[in-house]
Amino acid sequence: MKELDTNIRFTHKSLVEKSKAGDRNSQYKLYELYVDAMYNIGLRYLRIKEDAEDIVQESFVDAFRNLHTFKYESTFGAWLKRIVINKSINHLKVKRLALANMDDHDHHLTDEEETVAELPLALEKIKTGIQKLPLGYQQIINLYLLEGYDHIEIGEVLGITTSTSKSQYHRAKKKLVQIINAL
Repeated sequence: MKELDTNIRFTHKSLVEKSKAGDRNSQYKLYELYVDAMYNIGLRYLRIKEDAEDIVQESFVDAFRNLHTFKYESTFGAWLKRIVINKSINHLKVKRLALANMDDHDHHLTDEEETVAELPLALEKIKTGIQKLPLGYQQIINLYLLEGYDHIEIGEVLGITTSTSKSQYHRAKKKLVQIINAL
C-alpha cells in the first residue's frame, strides 16, 4: 500500500511539475483528478450548482496561473482545496451573506456540551441538519468539522476573531444537535 501511495504522490508531483512548465495535457489530467472533489466542496459551501461550477473553474484557473508558488508544503489537492474554500467564502461575502448574528439566537453555551460525534445518528441525518442551519453556522461547521480548520484559520478566512469563531462554532453545534433531535 505504501508503494501505491508513493507512486500516486510521484505521479501527481510529475503532473504538477509538467503543469508548471506549461504542459496543457498534464494540467488537464490534474483537472480530471480533482474536479469532482473540488465541485463537492464548492457545492457544500455555496449550495447552488452553477455557483459551485463557476467557483471551481475560477479556482483551477487561479491554481494553474499561480502554480509556480506551489512548493509541496502540502499536497496539491490540499492546496487546491484551500483555494476553492477561500473563493467560495469570498463569493458568499460578495453576495453579502453574512454570518448569523449571534444576538438573533438565544442559544447559550453550557458546561454540559453535547457533540455531534457522540450521537449515534446516520450520516444523512447530520447532513440534513447542517443544511438547515443558518448559512454562517454552516460555514463554521464545514470549516471546523469537515475541512479540519482550527479557529485561528477560520477567523482569518472569514475575517472574524478567533473568539467569534469559537462561539459561533459552539452555537452552531448546539443548534445542529437541536435540529437533529427534531428530525
